[in-house]
Amino acid sequence: RLPPPNMKNTLSSATALLALTSFTAPKIACAFQPVGNHRYAGGALRLATRHHHAVTKAIGTQPIHRLGVHGGSYSMSAAATGPTPVTPATAYTKAVALGAGKAAQSWQKTAVLGVVSGAHIGFGAYLALSVGGCVPGIAATDPGLQRILLGAFGLPMGLFMTIVGGGELFTGNTAVVTAAALEGKATWKNLAKNWGVSFMGNLVGSLLIAFLATHAGTLKATMAGPLSVAVAKSSQPFMQAFYRGILCNWLVCMAVWCANNASDIGSKALAIFLPISGFVALGLEHSVANMFIIPFGMLNGADVTVRAFLLGSILPVTLGNIVGGAVCVAGLYYCALGTKAQV
Repeated sequence: RLPPPNMKNTLSSATALLALTSFTAPKIACAFQPVGNHRYAGGALRLATRHHHAVTKAIGTQPIHRLGVHGGSYSMSAAATGPTPVTPATAYTKAVALGAGKAAQSWQKTAVLGVVSGAHIGFGAYLALSVGGCVPGIAATDPGLQRILLGAFGLPMGLFMTIVGGGELFTGNTAVVTAAALEGKATWKNLAKNWGVSFMGNLVGSLLIAFLATHAGTLKATMAGPLSVAVAKSSQPFMQAFYRGILCNWLVCMAVWCANNASDIGSKALAIFLPISGFVALGLEHSVANMFIIPFGMLNGADVTVRAFLLGSILPVTLGNIVGGAVCVAGLYYCALGTKAQV
């Protein structure tokens, strides 16, 4: 029912009802009758409908299809028009909403989900080392094929589990939480909390999988490959690791960004697979994956010190990952699609 005869109240109520139906099932109908003599109701509803169409167009949802005025009754219905279009604008809006939610949650929840996500990425890196990392013959004769194997089998699985099952991945959060902060939907204090807690949670989860995988002993016969990878990742020049970190997380955050914009599991899987397999095949550096790969090598005899692990890999790669996610993804999309860009 509408409120007492008042043009402003009628318009507000109608707009709210119209907006509500945009987020419900593909086909919905609702009707209401004004109380008393609503001489303004018809005009208010039509004005609300025009406003509703403008709003839904801006946020990328499907608008109400019809508005009917029949005597004292007003009905509105949304015909089945298919899924909401997937556009860059909807991707940005959803990324901001995702980041705002992550920033607002408690540090305890972020910590637990950070451990979960670190374990997911650990599993992915474990699989990558078990397949693409254990084919020295192919690596010697066809290094391109070996890189494809390394990228296709492993880390896409890890990010898929985090996106679909839930988790707090530091590298992805550098983009979505930053986007929320830039839009004023999250505070910079909460951004720092989310980044710090998810990073430490990822480290714990990755170390847990490294410990379990070492004692599982599945790679004992082919350990030379994983050991060489651990040494190489912890001994590269600082700036090289930094730049590889930028490029890597640009792709990782695009995977998160695009998967979050997809509405079904198959689309999410494809959105994840292409950028993630790409960054691995390119030989780029992901801080959370390295939290598993290097400690796993260390636990199995790799000549890597804790100092080399932290300063030779984690520090430069993490800094690069922050630039890749916060600047190259969140920052650029904010400039193109953010609220200030619409002024």
